[in-house]
Amino acid sequence: MKKRIRLLCMTLALTVILSVSAASVSAISFECDVVTRSDSILMVNLDTGMEVYSKDADTRRYPAALTKIMTYIITVENIKDLDTRIEIKKAVLDNVVNSGMACSGLDWHTGEKLTVTDVLYALMLPRGNDAAMMLADYVGGGDVSAFVELMNRKAEEIGCENTHFMNPTGVDSEDQYTTARDMVKICRYAMSTPLFSKVVSTPSYLLEGDDYPVVTTNYLVDAARGGDNYYTYATGIQNGSTDQAGTCLAASAICDGYAYLCVCLHAPYDMEDDRDYSMEDAANLFRWAFLNLKFMSPATKETPICEQSVKNTWDTQSILLVPETDLNVVLPSDYKENDVTIVPDNTDPVSAPVKKGDVITTATVFYKGESFQTVNLVAYEDVSASPILFFTNGVDKVLTSIWFLVAVGIVVVLFVVFVSVSSSYNKKKRRNKKSDS
Repeated sequence: MKKRIRLLCMTLALTVILSVSAASVSAISFECDVVTRSDSILMVNLDTGMEVYSKDADTRRYPAALTKIMTYIITVENIKDLDTRIEIKKAVLDNVVNSGMACSGLDWHTGEKLTVTDVLYALMLPRGNDAAMMLADYVGGGDVSAFVELMNRKAEEIGCENTHFMNPTGVDSEDQYTTARDMVKICRYAMSTPLFSKVVSTPSYLLEGDDYPVVTTNYLVDAARGGDNYYTYATGIQNGSTDQAGTCLAASAICDGYAYLCVCLHAPYDMEDDRDYSMEDAANLFRWAFLNLKFMSPATKETPICEQSVKNTWDTQSILLVPETDLNVVLPSDYKENDVTIVPDNTDPVSAPVKKGDVITTATVFYKGESFQTVNLVAYEDVSASPILFFTNGVDKVLTSIWFLVAVGIVVVLFVVFVSVSSSYNKKKRRNKKSDS
């Protein structure tokens, strides 16, 4: 039985190695017939973290109002009580207006104090630049550049590799950029912060003292104003547009227990037909995913992946390795069993004793030659050690270790020095005796 398993593992590994040599290893990409207009796209399954659709996801793009997602993060992480009231300063509003930036209507509250919650709704729904600058001024203690520094630190902290901010609003700047991949990281982090998911899924919100609500510009979640862009299963997040950024969107959607996040950057906008192609791309990709991708378990905790040689034991020559947990992934509903292969990353022998469940190595999971996940492989059973073999192997390991060889070398050098010094001393002593006689 074990010989058959070993042969199967070797065959699977060879199949994957040959397929990988013909194609670069990258994020998984399923066959998708959706025609997209956004220049950069990354779509991930939020339950597994798997990337299911990618298009030029690592090219730097202007983020436009998607910047405000990071502005939101820095605000809620630095103001713990969102009922805190902040003054709507005329000087800050004047700077926004004089810069030609769009406002959300906070000027109606000049000199008043609004809760941070109200200002966050003004930030995210109508993409208020006045709200962004007000929050940056408050958190930065009057220094917006200090707030921007916090934004860049946070981007680095959550693993963004191609993101840099120059302002909290999203106004185009040569040194303000991100990628679809980094924006996915920012969005996933934001979704773990207080109130974020509720705010970005809200079509309209009435600020304290107002007669008219602020309304979202993300038409995917607005049944009343979204028109053809409204998408039933959309749950938020943020959109934006500038001349250089084109139209941009980060959107989430949930259907039948499946949750996805899609970031689309640098899409065109059709003024005549009022078509936002970033929203069309996201909605079409959501439809494709919900219809074609399903949760699968190509391997469970009981599935033998391979055998690993074992040292220091008389009982067995090898041990079976299985995944530490069930491998639950998103795959095309029509996938075939041999589309998925699991290849150990290390095949070096393991030393007994080994307990069932011990992590022995990791393995890379491939779909049609593309790697998309790493799993731990654990021992399927206990393997006891032979005291004699354990001792002899231990002695052999010590005798062949670099430190032992270095120590031996030092002893040899010291011995040679000792012999040389002793010989020289004895010769000198004999000469002295001759001269005395």
